[in-house]
Amino acid sequence: MVSFGSKALPSRRHTTHNLTEDSLMAGEDNSYGRRKKEPRRKAAKGYLEFEGDRRQKGSSGWRPDRTAKPEKPFKHKNASEPQTWHIRKQVDPETAKYFSEIANVIEGNEVDLEERSIICGNALEEARGKELELATDYIISHTLQALLEGSDVDHLCRFLKSCAKDFLYIAMDRSGSHVAETALKCLALHLQDEESYTLVEETLATICKVITVNPVDVMCNCYGSHVIRSLLCLCKGVPLDSPEFHTTKSSTILAGRLNFRPLQSDGNSVPHQQGLPELLKFFVAEISKRAQKDIATMQVEQYSSLVLQTVLKLLAGHDEELLHIIPSLLGCNKENIGEGNFLKIDERRNIVDLLKETAYSHLMEVILEVAPETLYNEIFTKVFRNSLFELSSHPCGNFAVQALVSHARCQGQVEFIWEELGPKFKDLLELGRPGVVASLLAASQRLDTHAQKCCQALAAAVCSANESPECIVPRILFLESYFGCEDKSYWTWPSGVKMHVIGSLILQTIFKYPSGFIQPYVSSITFMETDHVLETAKDAGGARVVEAFLSSNASKKHKQRLVARVRGHFGELAMHPSGSFTVEKCFTASNLPLRETIMNELLTVRSELSKTKHGPHLLRKLDVDRFAVRPDQWKMKQSSKESAYKEFYATFGSNETQSSKTDSFVVDPSHHSSNPNFVKAMRKEIDQCLASVTKLNVSGHKHRHPEGAERGSEKFAKQAKNEDVLKIKNKKLKQKNNYGSTEYAAAAASNKESSQGVDKMEKKRCQKDGLSKSLTKKLKG
Repeated sequence: MVSFGSKALPSRRHTTHNLTEDSLMAGEDNSYGRRKKEPRRKAAKGYLEFEGDRRQKGSSGWRPDRTAKPEKPFKHKNASEPQTWHIRKQVDPETAKYFSEIANVIEGNEVDLEERSIICGNALEEARGKELELATDYIISHTLQALLEGSDVDHLCRFLKSCAKDFLYIAMDRSGSHVAETALKCLALHLQDEESYTLVEETLATICKVITVNPVDVMCNCYGSHVIRSLLCLCKGVPLDSPEFHTTKSSTILAGRLNFRPLQSDGNSVPHQQGLPELLKFFVAEISKRAQKDIATMQVEQYSSLVLQTVLKLLAGHDEELLHIIPSLLGCNKENIGEGNFLKIDERRNIVDLLKETAYSHLMEVILEVAPETLYNEIFTKVFRNSLFELSSHPCGNFAVQALVSHARCQGQVEFIWEELGPKFKDLLELGRPGVVASLLAASQRLDTHAQKCCQALAAAVCSANESPECIVPRILFLESYFGCEDKSYWTWPSGVKMHVIGSLILQTIFKYPSGFIQPYVSSITFMETDHVLETAKDAGGARVVEAFLSSNASKKHKQRLVARVRGHFGELAMHPSGSFTVEKCFTASNLPLRETIMNELLTVRSELSKTKHGPHLLRKLDVDRFAVRPDQWKMKQSSKESAYKEFYATFGSNETQSSKTDSFVVDPSHHSSNPNFVKAMRKEIDQCLASVTKLNVSGHKHRHPEGAERGSEKFAKQAKNEDVLKIKNKKLKQKNNYGSTEYAAAAASNKESSQGVDKMEKKRCQKDGLSKSLTKKLKG
C-alpha cells in the first residue's frame, strides 16, 4: 500500500532569494512541470514492470521492504494534533488489465464519436469506488483522463460526486492532480450549456465543500495549488489555463509598469465566460475563514501564496470583498478593521520584514495592484513610507516597491516617493535595482510630475558634473557593465555585449518626456559613433531606444543628425530583424533627400531583403517597388503627403506648429498640441486617400493617355488630393464643433485603428517582447 497526498509529500517551501532584474516579479510557478503523455503501456506486464521501477525509486513513499513510509507533516500543523495518514491499495491486476484494454480501444481510430462516449461512460462506471487508486496510479491516470474527456456530462458529474470524499487527496497527488484538472476543464465546457448548468453547479458545489474542510493542505501542496486555482478560475468564468491568473510573464508585468501597456487591475483584459459567482463568493469566504489560523504560514509559503494571488486577481473590482480579505492577508486583527483604520502602526515592522520573503513579496505586488484606493493609501502611508529605500535595496522587497510606485494614484504620492528615492538613484543602480528607478520614471511621466528632477537625477547618477553628457546614453544602455567596472573612468563601450534590458526601457521612458527636459540625452545619442549606433540598432532593446528617440519630442534637426550617421548602412540594417524597424523610423523622420538615400540603399539589397521574414513588410511599407519603377511618381506621392500634412496642421495644429511647419520636409509633430491619437488617425486617413488616388492614376489613365500619363496623373492626383483634404477638414471641423476635439479625437483613433488592425510584423514583434496591442499602436505611431 502507498501513502499519498499532503502527508506523503515533503514541504517544499521556497527559500531562495537569488533574483535578478531580468527575472522580474511575476510570481511564476515553474516547479509544477506538466508531464507529457507518454505512450501507454498496452500490456499488463509493462504496467507491472513500470510500477516496480517506481517503487524501487521510492517516488511514492516506499521503503525498501515495500511498506509505506510516513513523511514529515507540514510545518503549519500543530505538533500536538494527531496526524491522519491516508493509505490506498494497489490497483488489482484484473482492474489494471481492464483499463489497459480500454486504453487500447479508445486510442484507436475505429471507434466513432458516439460509441466512444458510451465506452467512456461505461468505463467510468466500472471505476466507481476505485477512483482514488485509479486516479493516483501513474499509468492508469492517463487512461482516466482520456475517459473523462470522452464521456458525457452525466457520467463526468457522477464520477466526481462519487470521488468527492477523496478529491482532496486526488488533487494533492502527482498523477491525481492531472485527473482532477482534466475533470475541471471538461466541466468548464459543459458549464456553457444551459441544460447542463444546474448539474455542473451542484457537482462543483460538492467539490468546494469538501475542499473547504481542510483548504490549507491543498493550497500549500505543489500539485493541489494548481487544482484549486483552476477551480477558482472555473467558478469565475475565466479560462482555466489563463496566464493572467496562473502565471504572468515578467515582461508583461514590466510593460504595464513602464506605461507600455495599460495596467489591468480589474481583470477585464481576460474574456469571461459563464461562471458561478455565488459559488465563488462562498468558496473564497470559506477558504479565508478556515485558513485564518494558519495565515502566518500561508503568507510565506510559495504555493499558498500563488492561490491567494489568484483569489485577489479574480476579485479585482469587487471592493467590498477585497476590503475584507486583504487586511487578513496583511495579518491584521478583524476587530481592528474599520474605515481608514485597516492597519495598526505596531504591525508595520512585521509587514516590512515579510516583504523580504519571496512569496509574500509576490503577494504584496498583487495586493497593491487590486487594492481599493482607501486601502492602497493606508498601505502606502503606514507600511512603505520611510522604508522605501530599505525595501528597494532588498532582492525581494524591491519588487514590491516597483509595484507600489507603478500603481501610485496621485502626484502627492509620487512626491513622497521622490523624497526618499530621488536622491538615491545612483545607489539603487549600483545595487543592481534599476527596476525601481524605471518604475519611478514611468510614474512621473504618467502622472506628469517631477519629470525634470527625474531626468536630472538619472543623468547625475551615470555622469559626473565634470564629464561630458555624451556618455549618458551608452552607460545606461550597458548599466550592468558600467556599474560593475571598478574604475568607471576607464569604462569603454563593450562591443558584442547584449544591452541591458532595464537600461533600454529606462531610455525609452526618458524619450517620452518633453524635449526641454531631455537635452543631455538627446545630445548623447546624436553624438554616438556610427559603429555604436549600428550596434544599438541591431540589438533588440537598443533598437527600441533609437525608435523611441526618433518618435520623441526632440527637434527634427537632432533626429536627422542621427539618421545621417548611419548613411551608407541602411541596407545592412534592413537585413537585420531589429534594424529593419529602425530603418522605417529613420525614413519617417527624414527629409526628402535622406529618404531618397534610404530608398537607393534598400534597392541594392531588395532581392535578399525580400527573402527574409521581415523584408516584405519593410519593402511594402516604404513602397520600394514603386521607387524602383517610377521614382518621379514616388516623389510626387511623398510631396502630396507633405502638402496634406501641412494643411492638416494648419487647420488643427497649434500656432507653434504652423510657424515651424516649413522647417522640414514633413511637419515635425513633436510640437503640436493636438491629441496624438487624433493626429495618428488623420495621418493614416490622409495616407489612405493618397494611396487610392495613386492607384486610380495607374489603373485608370495609363491606357487613355499613354503619352501624357505622368502629367495627367499629376494633375488628377493634385485635384483629387485637394478634394479629399477639403472633405476631411470639413468633416473633422463639423465633428469637432458638435462633440469637442478631445472626445472626437479618441473616437477617431479608436475606430480607425480597430478597423485597420495592427500590422502582422509589428504585432509579432510586440508579442515576442510580451507587450500589448496598445503598445503596438504606440510603436506604429
